[in-house]
Amino acid sequence: MSDTKTPGDKTLHAPQKTLSIKPRIEQGTVRQSFSHGRTKQVVVERKRGTRPPAETAKEAAAPAAKPAAPQAPAAKPARPGTPTRPGAQVLRTLSESERDARAAALQDARRREEDERRRQEEERRREAEAKARAEAEARDAQARDEAARAEAARAEEARAREAQESAQENARREAEATGAEAAPASAPDAPATQAPAAQAPAPAARASASATPAQRPAPRSAAERPAVRATAPRPGMPTRTVIPRVDARKPASLDHMARPAPEPEPPKAEPTAVAAKPAAKADAPATARATPGAASPARGRPAAAPAEDEAPRGRKGAPKAPPAPKATKGGEDRRRGRLTVTKALAGDEERTRSVASFKRRMQRLQGKGQSADREKISREVVVPETITIQELANRMAERAVDVIRLLMKQGEMYKITDVVDADTAQLVAEEMGHTVKRVAESDVEEGLFSEADAAETLRQRPPVVTIMGHVDHGKTSLLDAIRKTNVVAGEAGGITQHIGAYQVTSPSGGKISFIDTPGHAAFTAMRARGAKVTDIVVLVVAADDGVMPQTIEAISHAKAAGVPLIVAINKIDKPSADPQRVRTELLQHDIQVESMGGETLEFEVSALTRQGLDELLEGLALQAEILDLKANADRAAEGTVVEAKLDRGRGPVATVLVQRGTLRTGDIVVAGSEWGRVRALVSDIGEQVKEAGPSVPVEVLGFNGTPEAGDRVAVVENEARAREVTEYRARQKRERLSARTGGATRSLAEMMRDLKEGVGRKEMPLVVKGDVQGSVEAIQGALEKIGNDEVAARIIHAGVGGITESDVTLAEASNAVVLGFNVRAHKEARESAERVGVEVRYYNIIYDLVDDIKAVMSGMLPPQLREERLGEAEILEVFAVSKVGKVAGCRVQDGIVQRGAHVRLIRDNVVIHEGKLSQLKRFKDDAREVVAGQECGMAFENYQDMRKGDVIECYLVHEVRRTL
Repeated sequence: MSDTKTPGDKTLHAPQKTLSIKPRIEQGTVRQSFSHGRTKQVVVERKRGTRPPAETAKEAAAPAAKPAAPQAPAAKPARPGTPTRPGAQVLRTLSESERDARAAALQDARRREEDERRRQEEERRREAEAKARAEAEARDAQARDEAARAEAARAEEARAREAQESAQENARREAEATGAEAAPASAPDAPATQAPAAQAPAPAARASASATPAQRPAPRSAAERPAVRATAPRPGMPTRTVIPRVDARKPASLDHMARPAPEPEPPKAEPTAVAAKPAAKADAPATARATPGAASPARGRPAAAPAEDEAPRGRKGAPKAPPAPKATKGGEDRRRGRLTVTKALAGDEERTRSVASFKRRMQRLQGKGQSADREKISREVVVPETITIQELANRMAERAVDVIRLLMKQGEMYKITDVVDADTAQLVAEEMGHTVKRVAESDVEEGLFSEADAAETLRQRPPVVTIMGHVDHGKTSLLDAIRKTNVVAGEAGGITQHIGAYQVTSPSGGKISFIDTPGHAAFTAMRARGAKVTDIVVLVVAADDGVMPQTIEAISHAKAAGVPLIVAINKIDKPSADPQRVRTELLQHDIQVESMGGETLEFEVSALTRQGLDELLEGLALQAEILDLKANADRAAEGTVVEAKLDRGRGPVATVLVQRGTLRTGDIVVAGSEWGRVRALVSDIGEQVKEAGPSVPVEVLGFNGTPEAGDRVAVVENEARAREVTEYRARQKRERLSARTGGATRSLAEMMRDLKEGVGRKEMPLVVKGDVQGSVEAIQGALEKIGNDEVAARIIHAGVGGITESDVTLAEASNAVVLGFNVRAHKEARESAERVGVEVRYYNIIYDLVDDIKAVMSGMLPPQLREERLGEAEILEVFAVSKVGKVAGCRVQDGIVQRGAHVRLIRDNVVIHEGKLSQLKRFKDDAREVVAGQECGMAFENYQDMRKGDVIECYLVHEVRRTL
């Protein structure tokens, strides 16, 4: 058996273990480096006497780095007796898989490094391309700037040459005028002689300045000195050329006494710039230094900076310094554009105050000097009825603190948001030296409806005719016959419940505007509106019915409006027609027709047979011609709202009768507390029109809310005026409603009195919604009339349009009933009403609505009690019965006595008790009634004080239902 381990040996061997002391383990940290600059700090352990972990790691990594080198078996144990180094460790051989993994890791690392290298090269290439592109753009921009500067230099040279020639010409003229000696022969060549002097280099000038007096050249005459001091112009700024006045008596030039300026560094001029620029431009700084009036060196900076084209260039690859600014007037440099760090560090000149800073300083100095009080300005202050302190101060252009201080001197304490009356505001304004103009809040309506038009602007207009009369007398049928329409078929119940406006053509060719009014008693307001806007009233009376209440009311409206009346006796085709009866009844109301010697026109007509219609139209045309109706059409429109409604698809729609002016699409109109811009105009036949002149009825779309019928319409100039007028009217409307319903302004005594008077009064809360404003108004008036002192209808809300969910919510909160006249509830409102239990009633005939509400209110009235006397009985004896009480033995004297009837106990002709009979007996049996002459026993309910000789009166009480 050998000591070595054979591969095929399956024998188990116990490892030989020597007894020794375990070496002490020391810990340390090693920072590992990875690709892309990543590092990691790890903890390593090392036994004392062993090599450092770094060397062990190098030896471990050596086989992986050199896979071809032969590897000694490391797992073989040392033979006994073999000398070993103390603390030495035997490295184990890497397996095949470990070597493959290590090789793959190294290959991945190399691949990553290669990818990183390629990425960096690509980035450097892109940066180089971008830099080259930027340099090319900079070169192009510099070339453009150089071309622009060269052009400016040429222009400046031309101007300088012209100035020199002009100066020489002026000098020659002055010399001739003063009789001076003739100019030297070389004077004509002065420009050629002066040009080299202007182009002299700067070193020559400095040499001349530093030479001794003996070496200096003789001073030149006025003709030999340069006439213009050339300075470098600023690009984009106008240059000013100074032309000195040449005088022979002027002393010699003192240029040789000037202190020499420090010599600037010689710039490296570019070949292109040198070739493009003239010599005079290159030597401009030297000339500027030698010229009198240049900037003094004592200011700490050179008198002139080198030209922009001669700026020194840096080393190759170094960033170029920005060009130095050109020398401006006075030899000083001025920065142009925004100051940057590069510009601040590039030049050697000293930083000076900027122009903006200098201006701010001057403004501060001037402000300090103007400490004198300004002159007081007196203004005209418009003071309304009430105004706040802040608004008053703003109108006076004063401080609100000063206004409050003035009021405090008067003993009043106010805040800036407090409101003062017009008298206090006037006192304050006058105290502060202003004039006051008092205005009222109602002044916003001034000029809304202007005065009458001039006579030369008036033109003929169609007449406005209103048809009035009693219900069912044929007003709408007569108008249908004239218009050849069938409006009656669309009215519920065969009666007209809306006011309508139409325009027809008479047989003579003229236009006539008709207004159809309802005849029901509830539509009084509609008839009144029709009478206000009309020119002629046609009173329709049925020949078989005669004069009725609404006929009399129509006559009153016509007389109140002061318009002529024409009587149309309708239904003459009926067998029972009696026109003479109508004429006779009209006499009772001061209406005398022509056939009876009066002045009122009368016509017998029939809507069915169209009899007499032409004569009626001719009579209307004749009456209009007599009235001579005129209006101005070339002005802002004015009119009246005849009817208004809320259309679900079109919004608020108002039927407007234009009275003067022309209403056009796009006009801003005001009607009552509503305003809007006219979106569309619809005629009576449903066609859209662009404009409507005087006496033309149209439907106006575009109001922001539904106006009230009867409101006047006016066109205003802008929306601000419209809002101002409508806000004032809405505020007035709220105040009137609050005063009528008893708002917060009522005193406690008034509230207590109303509460005392209203004890026992029942109210029926209602929410009314109608299709048009006139119908809602008529319903309100009709419901207010059917109440009395005991019961009344209280309309919580009335509006135009369909029943909405908010109406149902309001009705639920006040336990009210919702009434819909020719409208229906929306789906959400209907579901909400069913859910909360609010009753919604629909009507399309005003008769039915008024009758139902009247019946409900009649049921709320307490019933009327009526007594029916039955008979009397006299008490003969009083008996005390156990478990029953006292029983009176009586004899019926007259009439009958019934059980359960009401009784009165009368003693000495005084009623001492009223109650009911509890028992009525005949002998021992209960009796239903006892007739006169018989005896019976009676007992009262809850009463025992009965005496012999008292009289018992028996009666019945009937309840009678009351009606309104």
